[in-house]
Amino acid sequence: MQQFLGVVRKATLPAIWSQGVKLARENAVTRVAAGKGEITLRVRSAGLAIAPTVTLYLDEEEWSCDCAGKVDPCAHVAAATIVSAQVGEAPAQGAAKATTEASARLIYRLTKSQRLLTLARFIVHPDGREERLGGTLASEIARRRGSTDLNPSHDDLRIDRILGSPAREVIPLGRIGDVFDALVDAEVSFEGKPAKLSGEPVLPRAIVEDAPGSGFVLRIERDPSITQVLSMGVAVCGDVLRPLGETTTTGELLEHLPLSRTFTRAHETDLVTKVLPELEKKLTVIVTTKKLPRSRKEARPRIAMDLSHQGHTLSILPTLVYGDPPIARIDGDVVVTIGKSVPVRRRDEERMLLQKLRDELNLVPGRRVDLDGSEAIRFAAKLREWQERSGDGKHAAVFDNRQLNARLDLEDGAFDIIFETDQEDGDTAPPKRTDAATVLRAWRDGLNLVPLEGGGWAPLPAGWLAEHGHRVADLLAARDADKKLATSALPDLGALCEALDAPKPFGLAKLAPLLDGFEGIPHFPLPEGLIATLRGYQHLGVDWLAFLRDVELGALLADDMGLGKTLQTICVLKGRTLVICPKSVVYNWVDEIARFRPGLRTAIYQGSKREVDPTADVTLMTYAVLRMDVDRLSQESWDIVVLDEAQAIKNEGSQTARAAFELRASFRIALSGTPVENRLEELWSVMHFTNPGLLGGRGDFQERYVTPISNGDRAAAVRLRAKIRPFVMRRMKREVIPELPPRTDAVLHIELDETERAIYDAVRVATKKEVTEKLAKGGGVLAALEALLRLRQAACHPSLVPGQEAVTSSKIERLLEALAEAAADGHKALVFSQWTGLLDLVEPHLRNASIRFARLDGSTRDRAAVVAEFQNDAGPPVMLVSLKAGGTGLNLTAADHVFLLDPWWNPAVEDQAADRAHRIGQDRPVMVYRLVAKDTVEERIFALQGRKRALADVALGESDHAGGITRDELLALLD
Repeated sequence: MQQFLGVVRKATLPAIWSQGVKLARENAVTRVAAGKGEITLRVRSAGLAIAPTVTLYLDEEEWSCDCAGKVDPCAHVAAATIVSAQVGEAPAQGAAKATTEASARLIYRLTKSQRLLTLARFIVHPDGREERLGGTLASEIARRRGSTDLNPSHDDLRIDRILGSPAREVIPLGRIGDVFDALVDAEVSFEGKPAKLSGEPVLPRAIVEDAPGSGFVLRIERDPSITQVLSMGVAVCGDVLRPLGETTTTGELLEHLPLSRTFTRAHETDLVTKVLPELEKKLTVIVTTKKLPRSRKEARPRIAMDLSHQGHTLSILPTLVYGDPPIARIDGDVVVTIGKSVPVRRRDEERMLLQKLRDELNLVPGRRVDLDGSEAIRFAAKLREWQERSGDGKHAAVFDNRQLNARLDLEDGAFDIIFETDQEDGDTAPPKRTDAATVLRAWRDGLNLVPLEGGGWAPLPAGWLAEHGHRVADLLAARDADKKLATSALPDLGALCEALDAPKPFGLAKLAPLLDGFEGIPHFPLPEGLIATLRGYQHLGVDWLAFLRDVELGALLADDMGLGKTLQTICVLKGRTLVICPKSVVYNWVDEIARFRPGLRTAIYQGSKREVDPTADVTLMTYAVLRMDVDRLSQESWDIVVLDEAQAIKNEGSQTARAAFELRASFRIALSGTPVENRLEELWSVMHFTNPGLLGGRGDFQERYVTPISNGDRAAAVRLRAKIRPFVMRRMKREVIPELPPRTDAVLHIELDETERAIYDAVRVATKKEVTEKLAKGGGVLAALEALLRLRQAACHPSLVPGQEAVTSSKIERLLEALAEAAADGHKALVFSQWTGLLDLVEPHLRNASIRFARLDGSTRDRAAVVAEFQNDAGPPVMLVSLKAGGTGLNLTAADHVFLLDPWWNPAVEDQAADRAHRIGQDRPVMVYRLVAKDTVEERIFALQGRKRALADVALGESDHAGGITRDELLALLD
C-alpha cells in the first residue's frame, strides 16, 4: 500500500495533494467495500450533494473517481489513498475499523394502491431509528449541509428527480423501468418483504403458425416467464419485479392479450416484408410454419433491364428487383415474390437506385422506352456503361462483345467497306455485320457501340478507326452514286488496302510519282513552237501539270503572284481548251498565247451573237459570260478547262461556282495565288472543280476538316495537306526566285486632326450599334464586316462620309508628301484604293502638285494603252488603281513604290496589289507602304492580317491552325 501511496503522490499536483490531506484529516473518507487488490471508498466534499466514489486498483496501480473533475488524480483519490495507507490493506486491521464510520442510509418500500405502484423512502439512522423522507432528497441534503449522517448515491438522486418536487409516491407508468433500473442495488421491499427489481422490460412474443385451411395466423401473447401481473405496468417473473414493455399494444395489465390476425396467401408478402420486420424490431417473433416464405436479409436491390431489339430499334424496360437472380420485384410499393424467399426492403438503397436511374438514364421502373437510329446507338452505349458501373453488365445479352473487323469490297470498280464480327471456334452461325457509314457515325459521335444488322450492338473498333477512320470517311465521301471512286481517291484507297493487307487497286501504280514527291514526276518535252525560256521551278510545274493532264486528274497551281502561272499553263495546253478569266485579263491571255505559243489559234467567246468557234485551239471568256451561258457551254466537251484567278469560285454556292462545276473536261486547271482568303470552304470549292469528290461533299468537308481545324485539331490540318498535296503546287517568290529584288513593307502612321477625329468618333458609335444589332439578330461575321465600311472611309477622308465635306484629309496630305518625294527621286508609284471615290479625291491634289498620273479602274476602256503608257520610261510617275480592277493580271514592273490607301482585314488582297510591281521583270527593290490612321479601326485591321495569312497556310503551307475573325474580335475593331 505504501508503494501505491508513492505512485499516487508522485502523480498528484502539490495543491491537489494538500486538498486530499485536508479531506483525510476531516474524516471525510468512508470505506464502502474491499476486495482482492481493490478498495472502494466514498469521500464527502464541501459543495457536492453526493460523496464521490473512489476505487483504488492496487495491483494495476490505477484509480478512478466519479467526481468528473478535470484534474487526475483529484483530491478525492489523494484523500482515499492517504486514509487507506493509514488503515492498511487488511480489512480486519484496527485502523480500518476506525475509518469506517457509521452513517445514515436510504431504504425504499413499494406498495400497491389500487392498480398503481407507490414508493416510500426512509432514512435509517446509525442508531436504527427510521425517518420517513417526506420532501425531496435534495432539500434534505441541503438541510443537513455539513453533517456526515447521510451519503446518498447517484441512483438515490436519480429517483429523487423522477418523483419530482414536491415528491410524489405514485410511480409514473412511463418511468417504472427507470425507477426499477435505479433501485437494482438499493435496499427495497414490497409490502414488507424484501424485493428484487430489474429494469429490463418483459415483452410479449409473436407466434406465426398455419391457419386452418390456408394462410397464416399471427398471434401476440404474454411472455410465459410472467407469474403475476402485479400492477399496471409491473409483472413478477419468478421472484423479480420487472416493468412491462410494449404496453401500448398489450395494455398496462396485459388485458389486450392474446391478439391474433389472419393473413391470406395473397397477403403473405406483406406479412413477411412489412409486419414481421416491424415486430422483430420490438419483440421476439417465433415462426412455426414451414409454408411462409423466408426473408432474405442479404438480398440487395438492383435495376434489371429488359432489353429487346428490332433492327436498329432498342426497347428498354427497367425493373427494380431484389437478388441475382431476382427473388422479388418492386411494383410501386408492392413486393411481388418471384422465388421462395422475400427480401427485407432496403428503402434507402432503393431510393438511391431510382434517383440514379432517373438522373443518369432518364428512365422510370415499369415504363418501357423505344429508341431508334442514332439515338438508340447513343443510348445503348450509355446504358452499357451504366450497367458495367452498377455491376449488371452480364445481364446485357443484347450486346455482342466480339470484335468488329473491316473487310474491303471491290467489285466492278465499286468501293465499299463492311465490318463483321469475329467468328468464334465452333460457331456455325454467320458473322454479324454492319456498314461503314454506321460505324463512322458512332465513332464521330464518340460512342463505343455499333448497331449490327439484324439487331444487337458490338464494341466500336476504336483503335483501328483512330488509325484509319479518317481515310475511310474520305473514301466514302468521294464515291459517286454507283459507289465508284474518282481517280483522285486512289492514293487513299491504296493506303487502306495496304493497312488491310488487300491487293492494291488497279490504276494506282501510274500515280506513284505523285505519291513519292514531285521530284519523281517524269520530265515532259516542251511543246513544239514554244517561244520561252523556263526557269527550273517552271519546268517542274509544267512536268507536274502534264503528268496530271495525261492521267486525267485536276490541278491547282497556286504559285505566288508573278511566278508565271500563265506561262506554265500555256505550255501544257493540248486539244480543245477553254480559259475562263476576269474581264481585265482576257486580252492579256490572248497576248501571252501569241507571245509564247503563236501556233495556237485563240478565239474570244463574247458579244451578243457569240458562238463557240470549233476551230479555235483556245477559247477565252469571262466569268460573267460563263454564268449567262452555262447551259450552252456545259454541253461542250473540252480537253482542258482553265480557271484563271480561280478565287472567283471561292463561294461554292454562287452562280459562278455552280456554272464552273457543270463544265465537262478531261483535265481541269485552277490558277490562283490566293485559293484560300477567308474560309477553308473556299479551298473545297476550288478542289471540287479540279477533282470532284476528292474532299467529299461540302458538309463532309465542313465536318471532317473545317470544324476540327478551327478548333485547333492539328492532325486534321496535317491530313488535309497530305490529301491535297499531289494535286496542289504552291511556290513562293522568296523560295524560287532568290534573285528577285527585295520587297520592303512599311507603315505610314497618320494622325487625324480634331475635325476628322470628331467625325470618326461619331461614325464609330453609330457603326458599333449597328454591328451589335446585326450580330444579336444572328447575322454572320462577314455581313457585319460590311457595316464597317463607313468607319473605314471616315478614317481615310471626311468627304467619304455622307453629309460631310472636306477639301483634303490627313491621309491624302501624307500621301502627297510621299509621292512628291518619290517622283523627285525618279521612282514610279502605284496608289491602290478599294474606292474609286477616294481616288477621285486624290486626283485634284496631284494636279495641283503638278504630278502627272494615269488611272486604271473598272471604267477604263483601253486598259492595255493605260498600262503601256505607265510602263514607258517617259510615262507618268503615278498610277491610281482601284483594287478590284488592278489586283489581278497586271504587270506593272515600272513601279517600285506601292501605296495602299485603305488596309483591309484580308492581306491576300493587298499582296495581290503589291505583286503587280514585285514580280518577274522587276530589277529594283520594291517599297510597299500601308497608310494607317492611328487610333482607328485601321490599326486593328492591320493586327488581324497576320491571322488571316495563317488560314491559307493551313491547307497550302505548314500551319496547323486556322484563325478566323470571331464576333468578339469584330466588336473589338470598333473600340
